[in-house]
Formats: sequence, C-alpha cells, structure tokens
Amino acid sequence: MIQEIARLREEIDSFSFNSKDDTEQFRLRFLSKKGAIGELFARFRNIPAQEKRDLGAELNRLKQYAATLYEERLKELESAETGKKGVHEDLTMPPYPFVTGSRHPISIIRNEITDIFSRVGFTVSEGPEIEDDAHVFSKLNFAPDHPARDMQDTFFISRNSEIESSPDDILLRTHTSSVQVRVMESEKPPIRTISPGRVFRNEAISARAHCIFHQVEGLYIDHDVSFADLKQVLLYFCTEMFGSGTEIRLRPSYFPFTEPSAELDVSCLLCGGKGCNVCKYSGWLEVLGCGMVHPAVLEACGIDSKEYTGYAFGMGIERIAMLKYNVNDLRLYFENDVRFLSQFGTAL
Repeated sequence: MIQEIARLREEIDSFSFNSKDDTEQFRLRFLSKKGAIGELFARFRNIPAQEKRDLGAELNRLKQYAATLYEERLKELESAETGKKGVHEDLTMPPYPFVTGSRHPISIIRNEITDIFSRVGFTVSEGPEIEDDAHVFSKLNFAPDHPARDMQDTFFISRNSEIESSPDDILLRTHTSSVQVRVMESEKPPIRTISPGRVFRNEAISARAHCIFHQVEGLYIDHDVSFADLKQVLLYFCTEMFGSGTEIRLRPSYFPFTEPSAELDVSCLLCGGKGCNVCKYSGWLEVLGCGMVHPAVLEACGIDSKEYTGYAFGMGIERIAMLKYNVNDLRLYFENDVRFLSQFGTAL
C-alpha cells in the first residue's frame, strides 16, 4: 500500500488545474467517498495490526495534502475570476466585511480526538442513535435489573414490558458502546476503532449535566492485549491533547462491560497539580473510564475470549472541551450564543 500512496501522491502533484471543472474532477477523483483515497481507507481495515500505525499516518498525510491543495487551487481560481469581473460588479454590496463563522467547540474537540487516535491506527465507526436493548445493555453484560435500564436514566421509545427488560426494547442509546458491539459482531479481530457520537440520558439539565451529550469510545481487540497497552495509549492521548507535561493516574472502578476497570485522571491544567478550586484542591481532574473488555462481552459478540483480549475506554467530549477551554457551564454548548461561539476562532 505504501507504493500506492506514493503513486497517488505523484498523480496529485501532476494534476492540472485550469478551471473550476478541473477542481471538481480533482475532488471526485481523490477526495470523494468513492475516490482513490477513500478506497485506500476502505482497504486499510484489512491491513495487519502491526502495519496500521505507519500506514494510517501516511494515509492521513496524503488526505490532508490533497485537501489542502484542492482548497488552495479553488481559491486561486475564484480569485482570478473575481479579478476579471472587477471589484465594482455589485454596487449594492455592504461596505463592511462579512464575518466568517467557526466550527462548534464540540466539533473542534471531536476532530482533535479523532485525529490523535487515527495517528496510532484507530479507525472511526458510527452507528444508529435509536438502538435496541441488546446492543445498548444485554450484550454489554448489564444485568436485567441494572439501574441504567430504569426509565429514570434511559429514554425508552417502546418496551415489551414495564416490569422486565427485553433485548427487543427500543431506546435512545445511552453510550456509543452500542457501536462497538456492532463492530465486534460484524468484524473479526484485530479490531482497533473509536466511536464518536451523540448519546441521551434522562438527567436533569444543570451546569454539570445534560440530557444530550457527546462521547468518544475506543476499542482494541487482538491477541495478548494487556492493561499496559491501555495505559500507554491513554498516556499518549492525554499528552497530545493537554500537553507534554501532563501526568495521569488510574483509579480502580467498576463497569459491567470491563474487568478490571479504572477511571483516569489528569494533572490539573490550571494549577499544574498544586491544587485549586477547579480540581477541588486535589491536583487531579477526572477525564474518562476504561478497562479490559469483559470476557462475557466478547462471547456475546461472537469473539472467542480464550483466544482474544481487548481494552475499551470512553470519554465525554463536553468534559474534554470544558477542561481544554476552561468552560464551567455545560449548557453553554447547547445555547448557540454567538458571543460564546465566536471565541473559538474563525477557521472552518
């Protein structure tokens, strides 16, 4: 595949841009979902795990290079056309500049998280927001009487019984782990994927909680995957996201779908670990939950738990954004206040 990447790079460099039609042909040839680069990403899923890190980095660089070249050539052609028409073509245009918009901070952080994990071979998986009980709870080792199934926590769309839960119950997903279940059902190990998306929980809206929020969950399954592998990839993520001086710690915890389980804290970004009111003078801020995939989950998804092991982790995008941007009220992300959103730059 390295040779194919190099060949595509040469083809991109030799492409001739003479008109807007040429730029559209370039986009269709290389950047569309069915384009040459898209086909390489589709084939990337079948690459052996030990080769994915380097190939993934090369693929991402190729895609970024093609996208940047496309944008530059398109702007040059548009600018040339504007010069030919003349600056006074439309005398009704207002005399002040148009203010460009920006991406939402949640989108910025989601893209940054995705980019960090893509550098170490993780692919992106997505799934439906309306799910059944089997994919949200049953196959993730949730007991039939687990509190998370209760109407106080979950938005049910339809239930077969108000007394007992059923794998056929329809609900709004409470976590993106349901996407991981679908991946394990449809793909054979090795599996290395992250699942970003919107989730729903029946919670009171406050500065620290909302009934709608966003998650990114990760999954890696292969031969001889250990907790040390999990710790290393999370350390890499935290230093890339929060800075090279970031320290982490893992505290024992409990989740039905992982065993052993842990919660990960990072050294407080504001006080440098010395203690402040944001970290409650502990010097640490909670970031995500993680652990080794429970053997019962692997078996429920058709994977031999005696042959394969894996780890999983999950984080709230709003939580990461709050730490990254020092935002103290979760509701600000949902109010569409231009005064708030305009603080996150102008680049789309």
